[in-house]
Amino acid sequence: MAFLDKNKYAGFLFLLCVAMSSCNSTEHFEEPLPETVDFNFHVKPILVQNCYLCHGPDPSSRKADLRLDTYKGATALLEEGGQAIVPGRPSKSVLIHRINHKEEDQVMPPPESNYKLSSREKALLEKWIDQGAEWKDHWSFIKPETNIGLTDMRAIDRLIDHQIEQKGLKKSPQATKNALIRRVSYLITGLPPTPEAVENFLTDNSPDAYSNMVNTYLDAPAFGERWARHWMDLVRYAETKGHEFDYAITGAWKYRDYLIRAFNEDVPYDQFLKEHLAGDLLSEVRYSGDTGISESPLATAFYAMGEGTHSPVDIKQDEADRIDNMIDVTSKTFQGLTVACARCHDHKFDPILTADYYSMYGIMESTRFSPVSADRTADQQMAAKEIEEVKNYIEKLIAKTWHDVQAGSEPSLAKKGSDRSTSPGSYQLLGDFRNKDLNGWRSDGLAFGNVTTLGEPLIDGAGNLIGLDRGRASSRRVANEVFGALRSPNIVLEKDFIGIRARGNRSTLRIIIDNFQLIQNPIYGGLQQGVNESGWYNYVFDVSAWKGHKAYIEVLPGGFKTHSYELPEDAYIEVEYAISYENTWPEEVEYTWATTATHPKEKLSRTWVNEINEQLKKGRLREDFKELKSLVDSSTQLAAQLKDTSFFYGIKEGFGINSPVFIRGNYQDPSEDLVSRGFLSTLSKDSSFQTKGSGRLELAEAMLNKDNPLTSRVMVNRIWHLLFGKGIVETVDNFGAQGKLPSHPELLDFLAVKFQQDGWSVKNMIRYIVNSEAFQRSTVRDEELTSKDPTNQYLASFPLRRLEAEAIRDAILSVTGNLNSKLYGPPVPTYLTEFMQGRGRPASSGPLDGDGRRSIYLEVRRNFLEPMMITFDRPIPFSTFGKRNVTNVPAQSLIIMNDPFVASQAELMAKKVLSQPALNLDQRIDWIYQRAFSRKPTTEEIEKARTFISMLEQEHQEGEEQLTRELLVWKSYCHSIFNLKEFIFLI
Repeated sequence: MAFLDKNKYAGFLFLLCVAMSSCNSTEHFEEPLPETVDFNFHVKPILVQNCYLCHGPDPSSRKADLRLDTYKGATALLEEGGQAIVPGRPSKSVLIHRINHKEEDQVMPPPESNYKLSSREKALLEKWIDQGAEWKDHWSFIKPETNIGLTDMRAIDRLIDHQIEQKGLKKSPQATKNALIRRVSYLITGLPPTPEAVENFLTDNSPDAYSNMVNTYLDAPAFGERWARHWMDLVRYAETKGHEFDYAITGAWKYRDYLIRAFNEDVPYDQFLKEHLAGDLLSEVRYSGDTGISESPLATAFYAMGEGTHSPVDIKQDEADRIDNMIDVTSKTFQGLTVACARCHDHKFDPILTADYYSMYGIMESTRFSPVSADRTADQQMAAKEIEEVKNYIEKLIAKTWHDVQAGSEPSLAKKGSDRSTSPGSYQLLGDFRNKDLNGWRSDGLAFGNVTTLGEPLIDGAGNLIGLDRGRASSRRVANEVFGALRSPNIVLEKDFIGIRARGNRSTLRIIIDNFQLIQNPIYGGLQQGVNESGWYNYVFDVSAWKGHKAYIEVLPGGFKTHSYELPEDAYIEVEYAISYENTWPEEVEYTWATTATHPKEKLSRTWVNEINEQLKKGRLREDFKELKSLVDSSTQLAAQLKDTSFFYGIKEGFGINSPVFIRGNYQDPSEDLVSRGFLSTLSKDSSFQTKGSGRLELAEAMLNKDNPLTSRVMVNRIWHLLFGKGIVETVDNFGAQGKLPSHPELLDFLAVKFQQDGWSVKNMIRYIVNSEAFQRSTVRDEELTSKDPTNQYLASFPLRRLEAEAIRDAILSVTGNLNSKLYGPPVPTYLTEFMQGRGRPASSGPLDGDGRRSIYLEVRRNFLEPMMITFDRPIPFSTFGKRNVTNVPAQSLIIMNDPFVASQAELMAKKVLSQPALNLDQRIDWIYQRAFSRKPTTEEIEKARTFISMLEQEHQEGEEQLTRELLVWKSYCHSIFNLKEFIFLI
């Protein structure tokens, strides 16, 4: 509403004085006004849709300096006099006067806006002001509370039935048993029930028959597959990056398998959330009960599922776009908020500041992408710890045998004085590993450990001490084929070159600028070098083109093949130091005293080690340690358990970065002040995080804070949506002001509180909802119900639902008996049609039937998405899609009619029917119906099937042998079954 244009204010006070309040209007509406008008559910939607564009939080579009999104702004004294809202006095409120004005140049909203308030909306605003104009925070920002007992098994139905009665609706009866088992089976497992399961349920007349049936499907392995696929929509799951060459995302399928296991094991949602946001940082790691592998870090792969550009012209803009996508997905998935809308300005509708966006930006910017070992077990972690203990024991044992050494009485203490030096001004020392500590660098994985090799005893196979090792960071400190990464703190590139003194085999050095990972020519190829020198070598990186950018150095054993990480058996890398310099490599790089040492062992000096080795050469120290041979052998055996062969692309902790605000979203125009990393200010009293790391763990804890009103609400609403086809809040990814209001707010709050109190169990919440009467109602609706509630908002009947793309394909495999129920594993390559062309196209096609695997195991290639999946509305993976589109287009019928996969499965089903000679015509029809529709055919359907089959027999009566004709007839009949509405809908 563009209120109070100064040029049009003449005469307004006179008009206001004579305006009459209509609070006592006897006007009747089809839906009566509520007894108490609620700001959130009655008033705010009117203001958001009609007023906020001109009188909302965005100052750039605000007119007449009037705000209607805050109580203070709406009740403030206007420059021309009066107030837009005067609580308790509609006749004195300018708002009421302007919405009822008859003149086009005075009425609000103005005619040119194409908005117009209905009589009921005007009456609601008037009544609300008359009742005191109580202002509230947005409904979703108010902590959910309930007075209903959390163990009340009838709570859902009482709350739903209350609205049904208020609206004067007639409830549909309970669905048939056949419909119920089909509904439960599909919605819980994504597969049709077997004829045996249907028969067992139909003949079970016990009071617990339905609940037992539900529990059977909740306990089925297929449950995890079904609900993992739902979650994959939220995190834009894909196995390739897209862009030109569609590069693979290393081990993406490991994340998919993690999801299946997590849902099957009913991992509490609070734990599930923590693992996604900070699985690599948890003090207590969760291990799989089946495989023993570390599950928690696997969840972080969702960060890496975004699209990737391999040659962006503007590398900083590319980072900003990638982080924006991470913020968008994280905030929508876990909080149901569109935080990314605050990238350029304060959110126009929700209380999310631009500063909030950049507080999350810093969290993401401080996070580093990395290959991660996918199969790390608790036993391996214990083995690595034991190896360290053996190393420490050996060092102490040797030290006890040495006395009166010239370099000092204790080998674990450093000689002071002569080791201290300063770096010449011609270069800057970025990392020095010739001392014992890692000089402030971060080591991830097991390969490098937390110290260098300085002072470690070198023992031969006979137990003889050869000497003490000189200092270097080494990936084979434990053993070969053990993954690890060594990364520097953040640096700002100020000199033309970075130099790294290293040696190794089949390994990699990288300069990561602005978190850019897809390093390759023609622009960025020079930022990555292979290490294949057994002797020490100076590796030089020309970074002059990126001066002023932030960067870090990454040291990896192994390397990348078309951006997919591999660790060869003989790969290793060792580094002495890293420097930045201008023009030429300095003649000598003096090492510095370890300033970050916290343990006496870390204070060992290189000079002291050299002196010890000289003493050994001169025979002045004992070198025969036969008793250590068994310890060395034990350490070697333990190291053999640590080999890494499988990886996924996830994240690791970086060093904390606070971001400036990018003015209007432009990174080239940063604010002077930095924004502390933290959570949304509107949801947290102390929103900034006091941590040296990224703040991801603190972010998870803030989302799970008992006072956060969104986390449990958003998740239970997702569960409701996936069961009923529509959430209590229809906009499942947007709980903000632009989202839909909850259809049953009291029910949503009850479920949100119950979800938390029941230990965040997803399975228990599904079980509770599915056992309600509302879920068990028939889809049948009479004309009266359809006219009174056309969208089925009040759930007097169960919503008619079309199956998702995956369920349709999996159902075809299942009913034809060709479903491969194998769990987990690498994806089945995409079946490539002749029309699927372009860069990044795989050299060979996958099998037409996907090896019979469920659709969740089919490869998701961004540039080569499976046509049947797209046709039936599986979302393109670029952002969060908690609610899929449900279209009804001719292409869907055409693809079922013409897709070679569907035709081949129809033929296989026909062969199975014909392989049972004891079945007559009617029994064959019955056999097909029970598998396709979980019921027997009616007499009328059998008669129609006979007629259709007779027509097919006439069509194929010539030209083929009897068996071939019969196969063609039944193939056509089975194919027709797949095209029936009942096959792809839950009726």
